[in-house]
Amino acid sequence: MGKRKSTAEDKAGEMDIDGESDDNASIINVDFEWFSPNADVDFHGLKNLLKQLFDVDNQLFDLSELTDLILEQPALGSTVKTEGEESDPFAFLTVLNMHEHREKQVMKQLTSYLLSKAAAEPSLNALQSLLAPESKAQVGLVLSERFINMPHQIVPPLYTMLQEELAEAVKQKEPYEFTHYLIISKCYTEVASKLDVEDNPPSKKNKAGGAKAEVFYFHPEDEMWQKHAAAHAGFDYNMVGADGASDSKRAFQELGIRPQAHAILIEAGKFGQAVKAVEEYLSG
Repeated sequence: MGKRKSTAEDKAGEMDIDGESDDNASIINVDFEWFSPNADVDFHGLKNLLKQLFDVDNQLFDLSELTDLILEQPALGSTVKTEGEESDPFAFLTVLNMHEHREKQVMKQLTSYLLSKAAAEPSLNALQSLLAPESKAQVGLVLSERFINMPHQIVPPLYTMLQEELAEAVKQKEPYEFTHYLIISKCYTEVASKLDVEDNPPSKKNKAGGAKAEVFYFHPEDEMWQKHAAAHAGFDYNMVGADGASDSKRAFQELGIRPQAHAILIEAGKFGQAVKAVEEYLSG
């Protein structure tokens, strides 16, 4: 059954089918519907979105088990579709209790992965104590992904419904009274083409004084999440792409891109305020 419907006149309406930004872009009006995760129809769609979320490192995790964990809690989280409940999701949002599922193989994989990144990235040091085996912290792992051409206006309703569902679950004494939320996302920096560097080698002066690369976000809400975060950082994937991989991603621009994973830790007491800030940011 649909949770809530958004028409072209309210929260989300226009989708750029071709991802273009000029006057000739193909724009259509779409009605989006929110559904609870459905084990009968959503397994493959959610697993594909998880592959997209974890990018080249997706093969390090048992995504089938992770998808099953999402589907085992249908009262929590949402999918977004346009052609009814039987269709594949275009987006999803959920949260998993890392402490509750700590004995699951995929959660062990994710925890080990995140701890290795926290050990190498000072900005994420807080994760080492929160995710330690003896920790009593209740960390909610927030997983969310969507097709690249989905309008960002679908995001606030997802989080508003999630908050309502979490509040109801806590009333029912279910294990969702979190101390922290850990959002896993993606970011990227622009990098000069290796081909360009070969043609025009940088001078010694430029090598020594290069400015820090600007970080861009695949999910624009991440910029607001991190303003309310206790810790956040981007970090390299384990499965490093081959030399020249960034060049394959610069078909319509001078620079290539270097994708990274992105982790954002938010204290539970600040999560509601952060959701409101995201809603204001994406609607403005």
